[in-house]
Amino acid sequence: MSRIQIISDKNQKSLKIKSSIQKKINQNKIKRSNVTIVIGGDGFMLQTLKKNNKTNNFFYGVNSGNYGFLMNKFSLKNIISNLNKAKMISISPLEMVVRNNKNKIKKHIAINEVSILRQSRQAASLSIQYGSKQIIKKLVSDGVLVSTPAGSTAYNLSVHGPILSLNSKKLSISPISPFRPRRWKGKIVSDRSKITIKNLNPKKRPISAVADNIEIRNAKNVIVKTNQKIKLNLLYDKNKSLQKKIKLEQLRRETS
Repeated sequence: MSRIQIISDKNQKSLKIKSSIQKKINQNKIKRSNVTIVIGGDGFMLQTLKKNNKTNNFFYGVNSGNYGFLMNKFSLKNIISNLNKAKMISISPLEMVVRNNKNKIKKHIAINEVSILRQSRQAASLSIQYGSKQIIKKLVSDGVLVSTPAGSTAYNLSVHGPILSLNSKKLSISPISPFRPRRWKGKIVSDRSKITIKNLNPKKRPISAVADNIEIRNAKNVIVKTNQKIKLNLLYDKNKSLQKKIKLEQLRRETS
């Protein structure tokens, strides 16, 4: 017998959708097993994926928020058919390892991006290294962003970073409001090597490191790499895959 779990955000709209889907599933047979239906917005989906990153479940998102890039459009009429015919995409998150000003090390995963942000009114002063190569000796900016292909249409896009194809095996390094060098546009790198970001002046110019929405303050050194051991299995309605959503954003950007 198929095992379906339904979890939802706590707002009234999400809870109402959860109730209606539960009734529909009770009356119908689902061909798939180990499916978790996640009802909410992108933020709730990210939170759910992180909590369940060690399971082999399939996650089918139902959007009850605004844009819902990681989610599917809610259709009670077609929910059973959509679940049975959904296409799977598997993604690996970033792993962020932070050493703070007290030399304590903290680790978190990020599905969309790792953000390095200035913590005070002073601009951040950073050096960035990719593998054994130095990308930039000194970047003075509001911060820098390391984005996955899945997250390249989120915060990364808003700071004018590139949109990456889901199968590109690349990461985007994008500056946030760069002051020096003013014309530096960032860099696209392979997802196989680690990226090291160092705070050049931690006392005067403190920074925080954020894995999606989890913040570590007073970071001295941040290492970012793809955790290939973790595979998150997302389900999308037929003809509305994550790849197609990303491609649509690329086309929209080219014509805008």
